[in-house]
Amino acid sequence: MNYTEQGSKTYLFSIVLVAVIGGLLFGYDTAVISGAEKGLQAFFMGASDFAYTDTLHGITSSSALIGCILGSALSGFLASNLGRKKSLFVAGILFFLSALGSYYPEFLFFESGHPSYSLLVAFNLYRVLGGVGVGLASAICPMYIAEIAPSNIRGTLVSWNQFAIIFGQLVVYFVNFLILGDHANPVVKAVEGMNQILNPEAAAWTIETGWRLMFVSEAVPAGLFALLVLLVPETPRYLVMSGNDDRALFVLSRINGLAKARHILADIKATATEKTERLFTYGWMVIFIGIMLSVFQQAVGINAVLYFAPRIFESMGMGNPMVQTVIMGIINILFTLLAVFTVEKWGRKPLLVSGSIGMAAGAFGVALCNVVTGLPPMLSVISIMVYSASFMFSWGPICWVLIAEIFPNTIRGAAVAIAVAFQWIFNFIVSSTFVPMFNMSVGDMGEKFGHMFAYALYGFICIAAALFVWKLVPETKGKTLEDMTKLWKNRKRNA
Repeated sequence: MNYTEQGSKTYLFSIVLVAVIGGLLFGYDTAVISGAEKGLQAFFMGASDFAYTDTLHGITSSSALIGCILGSALSGFLASNLGRKKSLFVAGILFFLSALGSYYPEFLFFESGHPSYSLLVAFNLYRVLGGVGVGLASAICPMYIAEIAPSNIRGTLVSWNQFAIIFGQLVVYFVNFLILGDHANPVVKAVEGMNQILNPEAAAWTIETGWRLMFVSEAVPAGLFALLVLLVPETPRYLVMSGNDDRALFVLSRINGLAKARHILADIKATATEKTERLFTYGWMVIFIGIMLSVFQQAVGINAVLYFAPRIFESMGMGNPMVQTVIMGIINILFTLLAVFTVEKWGRKPLLVSGSIGMAAGAFGVALCNVVTGLPPMLSVISIMVYSASFMFSWGPICWVLIAEIFPNTIRGAAVAIAVAFQWIFNFIVSSTFVPMFNMSVGDMGEKFGHMFAYALYGFICIAAALFVWKLVPETKGKTLEDMTKLWKNRKRNA
């Protein structure tokens, strides 16, 4: 085997770029529902064998998250037994099949264009399939990048995976906007307690075809990702764990040069045989903090905004809600970059606390606009933008950074799996309850009560998140992973 004397950053960046496409698909798949959900709702409202309620729509819109929970739970097993590369290939295939199945769930078994309860089940199964791909990508893409990257730039390269997730959301917002074009989205309102489509003729194309094209658009990046993954190497760490030291040295030499590769290989071989410890070796608090970081990242309600953005902007009386959604996606990108370039300067805790406060201000602003009559609709839009931007420089990227850093080495694998599983569970809870809560009608306020209640609730959770971080979460800026082991040992000793 011919080892490379000089490493190549071009080779490294090309490998990382392929893995980052997995992050892009993560964002694409989770946000594609934002443009498709109104057409999807109107389509299944046409079923004659069951009533498609807001609760069913909330579950359908977030059904992919069930797959995310399964995928994240399976990620450790697959990464250890199939390898990182093959697991990413499996994720790509699942993304591809889900895109095709969501586009045409009638395939083989159902009448084309005829909504029914059985078809709804089939559609949800295809979305769950894509969710498994998201769950795998959410855990394995950062793992792959971290294991392939040199230590001096590992943090930066892993951070770009979070950027790719947000960029994937922006891409799908724009794709959905282009697909919808001049066509109308259906307007669904409750009339005498029953949802009705107020513009069925104007929205006919969107109800029959538009939502399908939005889902199938994911097949293009998914197919590209699956093909490109075949061209990248397995990670050196997994190769060492599999007893393939020569191949690991070859990959390391192409990235770092042969001399440095030999040192890295020796370090990998030392850590690959490192002992593991029981989950609560360092006390329950470290596990609790890891879980609550994941819980708060979802409980603040951000994915309710990302998944249902057009519906929210439409309720505010804005012109074309898809335009506002694209603008929000651009703002999200810019503020994610803010976190990438400041996390090592400002620290994790200041970003999380300030982001929580900004989110609370934005959420309470939206709630206020639904209580006080006469306020301009633009105030609601600005409040939503503040809410979303505040998340993007704080809880979005920083939660993942902390989960990667906060656990001691010997329990990291199991602890991260538990934390990520809680993240997807609460993502599902928030996303599936948003539509019925948002549409809740009480007294003279009507549906404005639901709009107010949803965002006031998220605002209070944001305040709780700020207090949690301030009181309990340790700052990890500038600390080594070994420092975290010492920190938790001392905390347990002093408890």
